[in-house]
Amino acid sequence: MKKLLSILLALSMILGGAVSMAEKEYDSLYTLAEKHGFSLGGCLSYSQLRDAGYLIKLSKHFNSVTATNEMKAYSLLDQRASRRTEDGMPAMNYTQADKMVEWAQKNGIGVRGHVLVWDAYMLDWFFHEDYDSGKPYADQNTIRLRTEYYIREVITHFEKKFPGVVYCWDVVNEAVGEGILEYNFNDKRRVRTMRDNKDNLFYKYMGDDYVEHAFLYAKNTVEELGADIKLFYNDYNTFDTDKMLAIRNLVMSINNFAFDPDGNPRKLCDGVGMQGYIGGWGTQTGCMNESDLTKIKNAISAYAYLGVEVHITEMAVRNYEKDKAHEHAEFYAKLMKMIKDLQKEKNNPVTNITIWGLIDQPFLAKDNYSYRQNGPFCGLFDERMNYKESFDLVYEELMAE
Repeated sequence: MKKLLSILLALSMILGGAVSMAEKEYDSLYTLAEKHGFSLGGCLSYSQLRDAGYLIKLSKHFNSVTATNEMKAYSLLDQRASRRTEDGMPAMNYTQADKMVEWAQKNGIGVRGHVLVWDAYMLDWFFHEDYDSGKPYADQNTIRLRTEYYIREVITHFEKKFPGVVYCWDVVNEAVGEGILEYNFNDKRRVRTMRDNKDNLFYKYMGDDYVEHAFLYAKNTVEELGADIKLFYNDYNTFDTDKMLAIRNLVMSINNFAFDPDGNPRKLCDGVGMQGYIGGWGTQTGCMNESDLTKIKNAISAYAYLGVEVHITEMAVRNYEKDKAHEHAEFYAKLMKMIKDLQKEKNNPVTNITIWGLIDQPFLAKDNYSYRQNGPFCGLFDERMNYKESFDLVYEELMAE
């Protein structure tokens, strides 16, 4: 590990990358987080495997990583190969994902698998006969068999090739609707039927219990492998009260969907992933609002009350103005203190925090999705990978008892 860091450091200097000489002054941030009961994660894209400066920070300060897109179904599924399979089951291409998980394995970093089933951007051809969008949609039984096969094959592939590295999976992502036209009014789970005025193809062709079935397929696979892999439901706006109640109802439905031979409910869902985008969407208004800390605390407690773990899976403390850097740092520290205090009070309900907004991106256009999603000054590091005050105050907070 130390040899690898030295090589990356040298490479970064050769390439002109800015690596802070203060690097040695910091202990690994994740070792401080571990004292408070949670692992600390960052995100990684395939292109960032070539960014030596980023990899140095990631491998030093984080012991968990999430692929931003490369482990999603639309990245893994191979249409041409799927059409040629003898059994009619889907085929996957793991080339990019394997390289990312291999990097994590070599650096002793765990991987959050993200995500097995997600209706957004899902490939339409997956639902058609012969994987051909020009043909009719396949029947329900076929879609269920394809989905079960996909989930089983993906979990099995990574566990057998990289044993123990992928320690959890987001089984289903963002299945709870928000607008009144996105779900059936009488469904307390609010499982989305629509997204952006388009049908949720899993709901339409696999069934209104597709979420529960997906978790059953995943749990069966994990148990057959004898693997220590936790299964999560992941969503956004999870600390908004109405959506939080629907997510709780969905988790309870998942964990009462299947039964063991003695008639006891099988716990299919081990945890809730709370996407932690905090602050106004695309605007400074609503950012660093301390009332959000109370909402997040209450939501964590509400999910933990169900007997499941909580991961904060895509955390970005939004900030759109550079001159708000000190306010941003202070809010970040308060967020960490709230979580620390809750860990003591509730017996460590949060077992992972994964930060999506790690680096400032001040040159993004205002109409850029990442600008609105994270905020250009959301990072613990600036655009040159230097430590910011936000990092320092979070570091100090985690250092404290």
